[in-house]
Amino acid sequence: MSHVPAATRAGTRETPHPGPVGPLGAWPGWWAGLRDALHAEWTKLRTVSGPAWLLVGVVTLTVAVSAVAVAATKCNPSVGCLADTTKLSLTGIYLGQAVVAILAVLAVSNEYSTGMIRVTLAAMPRRSAVLAAKGVLVGALALVAGTVAVAGSLLAGRLILPGNGFTPANGFAALSLAHAPTLRAACGSVLYLALIALFSLGIAAAVRESAVAIGLSLGVLYLPPILIAVTVSNPVWLHRLERYTPMNAGLAIQDTTRLHSLAITPWGGLGVMALWAAGALLLGGLLLRFRDA
Repeated sequence: MSHVPAATRAGTRETPHPGPVGPLGAWPGWWAGLRDALHAEWTKLRTVSGPAWLLVGVVTLTVAVSAVAVAATKCNPSVGCLADTTKLSLTGIYLGQAVVAILAVLAVSNEYSTGMIRVTLAAMPRRSAVLAAKGVLVGALALVAGTVAVAGSLLAGRLILPGNGFTPANGFAALSLAHAPTLRAACGSVLYLALIALFSLGIAAAVRESAVAIGLSLGVLYLPPILIAVTVSNPVWLHRLERYTPMNAGLAIQDTTRLHSLAITPWGGLGVMALWAAGALLLGGLLLRFRDA
């Protein structure tokens, strides 16, 4: 008796074994969804004027504030010059990050306010891929704007500081990316702005409302340093709290002098900021996945 399957004897080809199922089998579809989502999100961003103006605002505000801070700081050798010229030249990051946060929030919340999020999720049902695409594009835009802003800020410092007494004769070399700590501060500041974008994007995905998301993002960044400075006098607790607040920890990457006095190492502080961003994205992703649009 023949052991050939009946379907084959009848001239019908057997259906090949299907591809892998489960989490591993879902990856090809997820990556395909991510490519589609990237194309769709990029189309949204480049066909409206708001993101472009916000990116210009990041660069303009950061460089302008940095230039003002540098111009207002003088070196008086008779009383000692203790300024960290690299950190001083990057002062504008303190305000530039607010515009980055607004850009990231609007990338999500604008769709909720107009109802377009329903169309987006209907066309691309893999919600994690949609959020990932928004994160990739907003993070990339923050990196580009941050690079230009940091370069402009350091250039302003290089041009202005010598006229304010920060000269080699007083122990201050001209700002240069060839100086390893300055290069670390510059690259770290750009990465910091990208992490701010991801952090704010996650918050926006979690709360959806523009005003609430912007207020929460900026509140988490700016309020803890103020509250710590006002309420904490014990230096031990001061260091402990500064070590874990996102802005205090993240901006430690800009310090190039007196590193032993920092609450956390420069790269360690940037790592803390990365954990804040990852936590916000995880929360936003979970809420986006399990609740109605």
